[in-house]
Amino acid sequence: MSMIFRSSRPDGWSSPRPYSDPSYRSMSHGKILPMEEPGFFERLFGRR
Repeated sequence: MSMIFRSSRPDGWSSPRPYSDPSYRSMSHGKILPMEEPGFFERLFGRR
């Protein structure tokens, strides 16, 4: 007996999100932040 999975939400690959302008994204979500916090020396010398 095979089980069939059904979801009320459509799959993200079959129906991707519509294009949104980068300026609108930055207004709604803020500036892009790095994944990890800068280390001590990076903060001290301001290197990125």
